Amino acid sequence: MRFLLSDEQRQFARTLDGMLRSAGTPGVVRSWASGDHGPGRALWAMLAKVGVFALAVPEEHEGAGLLPLELAVGFGELGRHAVPGPLAETAAAGALLGRLGGDAARVWLPRLASGKAVASLCVLWPGGSPYALDADAADAVFVVDGDTVRLADAHGPVQPSADPARRPARPLGGVVVAQGPAVPTAAAYAADVAALVTAAQALGVGRTLLERTVQYVRQRTQFGVAVGSFQAVKHRLADTFIALEFAQPLVHAAALALTAGDPAAGREVAAAKVSACEAAYAAARTALQLHGAVGYTEELDLSLWIRKARPLRTAWGTPAVCRARVLAG
Repeated sequence: MRFLLSDEQRQFARTLDGMLRSAGTPGVVRSWASGDHGPGRALWAMLAKVGVFALAVPEEHEGAGLLPLELAVGFGELGRHAVPGPLAETAAAGALLGRLGGDAARVWLPRLASGKAVASLCVLWPGGSPYALDADAADAVFVVDGDTVRLADAHGPVQPSADPARRPARPLGGVVVAQGPAVPTAAAYAADVAALVTAAQALGVGRTLLERTVQYVRQRTQFGVAVGSFQAVKHRLADTFIALEFAQPLVHAAALALTAGDPAAGREVAAAKVSACEAAYAAARTALQLHGAVGYTEELDLSLWIRKARPLRTAWGTPAVCRARVLAG
């Protein structure tokens, strides 16, 4: 299948790219990592104005309707610019509440679509995580436990992460906002949405790592020539480029499967997730090695992208879990 983005989708990506290039995201990321959420919330409001979060909210709740492909396009740009926050979790919470409806949907979905609220989501099932990302910054933390959805009223201490801008914490307590047999199905769908946009984020991270590494090896010299002219370096960069390019259509295919309600959509999402995140992780390793000792320094902005690749690789489905899901059919 040959797939090309529409002119509108490409323009959406260009709009986000232009906006984020001028937003100073490295400084926003460092503030978020230190616990200062002010710059991040300001950036969140800017993203909401161009409709990023409305893409995960049904039209009847002031959203644009759940549009997986547009979400994947948008989240690719968020990853490219290392935007911090519970991005995938907010999109997944929108998908969850949109499927369940009820009072929680009426209260929270318009706020999520407009960017006035940030949400996190924790799904307590085998292979899931007991921690909610950025619970300390979220206005609402939803916890799915079996056939029950709770709105947590507190959280435990922030746990360390390979990416300092990812701040997981265990949600505590809360009131029940939904219950019944519809919850597991809605939660599974929301988890697929989270995995899809995480894959798109990872692709964006990988592309920035590749772009910055190519720029660096063109400038860095050894024996009087640019190291980018060495055959071994060219091969390493070519492998990274190919892995990212091969993962892109899998992400698009997964988005289309979710849009169509394909029964095999979960398998498509798992394939996209493992391919995109492994490609991004390989890009991080390549960037680190080809930058040499300078690649290890936290002061270098490159580190903000390098440190995202590993957590994204395991968020919303580890490589082993995703591969098992693909093989299970």
